[in-house]
Amino acid sequence: MNSDKVLDAKGLACPMPIVRTKKSITELESGQVLEVHATDKGAKNDLAAWTKSTGHELLSHAEENGVYKFWIKKA
Repeated sequence: MNSDKVLDAKGLACPMPIVRTKKSITELESGQVLEVHATDKGAKNDLAAWTKSTGHELLSHAEENGVYKFWIKKA
């Protein structure tokens, strides 16, 4: 999936992946896609809840070799 920006949040524990995602998404235009890479298992639930509460759209997520990848479309 194409993304406009990639955020490397690997090695960060909760709540830092969300904090970094929030900061990174403010740098994007509406409709652009942020790709987030995290190793924190809680990131899946945290990012899903965060996108719902902020109005952004979680387009997709995948896991590859212990790295969770998320594609979030800015509202």
